[in-house]
Amino acid sequence: MKIEYIEGGLLKKLFFGGAAYLEKNKKIINDLNVFPVPDGDTGTNMALTVQSAVKQVKAVDGDDIEDIAKAMSNGSLMGARGNSGVILSQLFRGFANGLKEKDKIDTETLANAFKLGSDTAYKAVMKPIEGTILTVARECAERALEICKTEKDIIVFLERVIKHGDETLQKTPEMLDALKKAGVVDAGGKGLLVILIGALKVLTGGHDSFLEEFDEVEIVNKTSEEVYDENIEFGYCTEFIINNTKADVHKLREEISKFGDSLLVVGGDNIIKIHVHTNNPGQVLERAMCEGELIDIKIDNMRYQHSNIVVTESEMNDNNIQEEKKYGFITVAMGDGIANVFKDLNVDHVITGGQTMNPSTEDILNAINNINAENIIVLPNNSNIVLAANQAKELSDKNIEVVPTKSIAQGISALLSFDEDSELEDNLENMLDSIKYVKTGQITYAVRDTEINGQEINKDDIMGICDGDIISVGNDIQNVALDLIEKATDEDNELITIFYGEDISDDEANKLAELLEDKLEDYDIEVVYGGQPLYYYIFSIE
Repeated sequence: MKIEYIEGGLLKKLFFGGAAYLEKNKKIINDLNVFPVPDGDTGTNMALTVQSAVKQVKAVDGDDIEDIAKAMSNGSLMGARGNSGVILSQLFRGFANGLKEKDKIDTETLANAFKLGSDTAYKAVMKPIEGTILTVARECAERALEICKTEKDIIVFLERVIKHGDETLQKTPEMLDALKKAGVVDAGGKGLLVILIGALKVLTGGHDSFLEEFDEVEIVNKTSEEVYDENIEFGYCTEFIINNTKADVHKLREEISKFGDSLLVVGGDNIIKIHVHTNNPGQVLERAMCEGELIDIKIDNMRYQHSNIVVTESEMNDNNIQEEKKYGFITVAMGDGIANVFKDLNVDHVITGGQTMNPSTEDILNAINNINAENIIVLPNNSNIVLAANQAKELSDKNIEVVPTKSIAQGISALLSFDEDSELEDNLENMLDSIKYVKTGQITYAVRDTEINGQEINKDDIMGICDGDIISVGNDIQNVALDLIEKATDEDNELITIFYGEDISDDEANKLAELLEDKLEDYDIEVVYGGQPLYYYIFSIE
């Protein structure tokens, strides 16, 4: 069978096939995490990002290629999670630009769209690193441009592109030392090829049953729970998309703000995404209909079913800030104890997330729109959330600053250096400076056998990690913690804060503190309940 053109209906099927195959293989991608820690989530992040795009593509009426591509782009943009998800959303964004005004797709169009996707993704990353999904995307695009000159059969074309992409993927350990030491290929690059393979399987009819299985998959957020809160002022969470619109986003945002709060109005490529909490969904929809057709409408009664993925339920009731303040803060954390520490430091909203559950761009945007402040500072507290935070910054019309904190310890240190009376530029400088002088220690367990830096690590071993390096391995949590602290501290340090997780008792944490006080007589040791999952201890060393 020879296929020379893809039309809109087939493009949808190919995209759903790629999404389904990614969903089916996300665990394999997760297992490619460089470190054997229990938070390898590249596959999950990519799958959730694509799920957001699938939702919008399903809502597209008709088979117009440009409309379908826009839905892929906008859906992935709003749903992007983690660095891999953000980069994937940019690949879709460039790919969509390559399909503008196309009524059918041949190999040349496909190759050019791949190239635009790669170029867009590279531009979105401040310091592109080779040996990642970026490399695989670029190599696929460049080879696609060569192949399309002579190959018109899309099946053969994709087979050859995927083959070259896989050859590139197998070389990623030679490009990135961390991959080589861990004995794995790049997870993001693997995820991208899985999407292409899923699309190819649809073309060849070799999809087996994964498409049918995909229809039954229900993505449920790990932190959502049913609650009843009679104090919520605006009871209906109303979300929808205005399609094919030329509306003035700023004017529309101002008008819809009269109907409620927690407002999010984001536009791009003739499409506007709206989220609002209101008591009159009908009035909101009626106003929006004046600007274009409405798709993907969703209305939830929050008094009966309310998700706390963005902010905790108590924070959702505190949206009516009467006066604009100078500074507002958003941070990301897991563990009720750590969340309370941030609240005590005057953080407005703590987004539930971190390891294993990176919040999406839309989650961060929703939090931004719950704050009435002249300046809003976002602390991601995880290197895998920084890109999503920056993407939210670009989409918001508020004055957003992202301080690229990569750990809970850095986030707390940055907040402690903040001065309400100082100007924004001075505060940003001080916060960035403060995170240079804090070390982060973590105690967790290995999820697989591996060897890193000549050190053999077996599944279920206890590992001590300091600023991204595994420096202690053993079988006892307390002993590994003591060894980690001994190796991580020096004469410049004087304070150690112990955040103990949900699997550690008060007695165990205090016993560790006593042992550290005996060993480090000149240090101040503080013990704080963190409640974090997966990590027995998180240490802030200053």
